[in-house]
Amino acid sequence: MDRRAADSADALSDGVPPDDADAPPDDALPDARVCVVATRPATFERCRDGVYPCPRSYDRTDEPFDYMAFYRTAPVSAVTHYAPVTARTSQTRGDPGPMDAADWEATIDPFSDTDAVVVFELGDLVALQTPVANDANGVRGAWYCSVGDLRAAATLSALAERVGT
Repeated sequence: MDRRAADSADALSDGVPPDDADAPPDDALPDARVCVVATRPATFERCRDGVYPCPRSYDRTDEPFDYMAFYRTAPVSAVTHYAPVTARTSQTRGDPGPMDAADWEATIDPFSDTDAVVVFELGDLVALQTPVANDANGVRGAWYCSVGDLRAAATLSALAERVGT
């Protein structure tokens, strides 16, 4: 088993994945607005690299929020991290921008046939001290809440009671 697989197997034993030991502290203002989205492993890795691509047609591209939080479908099935949104960049397939052809193939093509995206450029990922565990059907679409809501909710059901979509 390689290091990343071993880290994934041990992830969340203390609430923070082992590879986040040097992550910034969870010190965002509690009332800051957050957009919570689901991410598959390939998309989450791009979030670690500072980008979250989204088809331009999705409502979240126009919504105001300060942070994005990430419900990880695997390996943990929980909201584990959030990051400040530092910029929003429109990009068309084949044009210069934050995404290359491999990014399109891994993160957009499996879900959409669009050629226009908004790339949310992100600051460093912040690990939640207590991840928001999936106790229902995961996150579908975009959920809007506050950083304080993320910190207070132990489960997605509890978070769902606090969110707007």
